[in-house]
Amino acid sequence: MAYSATLLITRAYYLSGVVAREFQTVSGSQIADGLFLLNALLDFKATQTTLIPYFKRTEFPLVYGQEEYFIENLYQIENLTFNMGVVRYPMNEVSRNQYFGFGRVDNITSLPFSWHTEREKGGIRIYVYFLPDSNYIAKLSGKYALTDVTLTTDLSTAYDGFYIEYLRYALARYIAQEFNVQFSPDKEKMIQVMEKNLTWVSPPDLTTKKASLISNKNSINWQQINLGKGWVPF
Repeated sequence: MAYSATLLITRAYYLSGVVAREFQTVSGSQIADGLFLLNALLDFKATQTTLIPYFKRTEFPLVYGQEEYFIENLYQIENLTFNMGVVRYPMNEVSRNQYFGFGRVDNITSLPFSWHTEREKGGIRIYVYFLPDSNYIAKLSGKYALTDVTLTTDLSTAYDGFYIEYLRYALARYIAQEFNVQFSPDKEKMIQVMEKNLTWVSPPDLTTKKASLISNKNSINWQQINLGKGWVPF
């Protein structure tokens, strides 16, 4: 069953208490305001990736000698690998201090076994080290920003029913605040329950093992660079 953005906005107005369901209809200007607020809400979800339950698999090319890659609308990476032919190899996420603060030789080309990300306007910039010694295909699982909608957008083609219902409550709270109307405490508690449940729809995988660029266990040296291509046993 189709669920348009207009329907979501209308039902959110009724839920907010700004428009009385039995006695009023949502005006055209209110619908326009509601669309603006809905898209603002969808944009803000990029700061709350735990409340976005949808992962997407993406491929992009790693280019010989290139360290940086910008992925538009991507806001969280769960894992990152690269392929040599049909064989997939893991890459290790490292912290900002490990990636930018530790000593290293910058221009080495080898297998890109470590990565770090930085949020930028409109997406994420991925840094890889070593610099790729050939062209590879990288594959990631991540969460992307929610797409802005129009009044005729069918939300059911992108979101499950439970998530549309959450957006209805969240938008109702936005609308109430916009029009200086007290939002019901019972409805606020319902949002809190929804958000708690959403964090467990697609929880982060905490079993990932991270490795440092430089540590007592796995040190980088010229033998490892030239013979092992940066790979060390874990």
